[in-house]
Amino acid sequence: MGLNRRNALRAAAALGAAVPLAACDSPATWTPAPSPAGGTPPSTGPTSPNPSPTSSTLALPAEVVHGPRDRPNVALTFHGQGDPAMVTALLGELERGGARVTVLAVGSWLAAQPAMAKRILDGGHELGNHTQNHVGIAKLPAAKAYAEIEDCAAVLKRLTGSIGRWFRPSQIQYSTPQIRAQATKAGYPTCLAYDLDTLDYTDPGAGAVTHNTLTAVQNGSVVSMHCGHAQTVTAIPAILDGLRQRGLRAVTMTELMS
Repeated sequence: MGLNRRNALRAAAALGAAVPLAACDSPATWTPAPSPAGGTPPSTGPTSPNPSPTSSTLALPAEVVHGPRDRPNVALTFHGQGDPAMVTALLGELERGGARVTVLAVGSWLAAQPAMAKRILDGGHELGNHTQNHVGIAKLPAAKAYAEIEDCAAVLKRLTGSIGRWFRPSQIQYSTPQIRAQATKAGYPTCLAYDLDTLDYTDPGAGAVTHNTLTAVQNGSVVSMHCGHAQTVTAIPAILDGLRQRGLRAVTMTELMS
């Protein structure tokens, strides 16, 4: 068994819970699929078509791009920073629609707005790591990339008691080998990418955000969205209604991969 796989198994077993700029599916039978340094998406398809939803020791690949395609769940994942009032409004719309999401927080933002950590978790959502300063992490030397991940992890640990299960690199859709190595060193053996970009960070209008989401969403989609954008808040009710019409549930990343 390789080192990355051992680390993934240990980390998955030990975990009990867990910006606007664009640019890491998963039972124990899945294997890490590294992506090239240029950021090309890895293969993330399962080798077993019927993963057990009750497994408590999931082994995840080095990067997750989407979840299982045979279950009607999707994960709305939010790059976490922005005006706290707008983030609170976003969370309210999600909760009224019965959605639970994953917020990948920028550490410097969360440190400046510590009450947001409790607000996110109290809403049934989960928190993850989106680097400390939301810099172009793929361009950093290894030591600085590690510091970006580790500093955000320290903020999460201080505010919530956990570093969270998920790490998403900043300003890049797919991780690189160096990013994955530094993430693993910081306690995140799996990086979180996504297969559906709503482009909401470009502020194209609430209708466009809704259209971009609903025309491409499918079972297992990991959807990239952003806190701190009024058009995204406005789009949420229509997005959630469209998901329901398609028989899809908006769940956290941990539930998506369970």
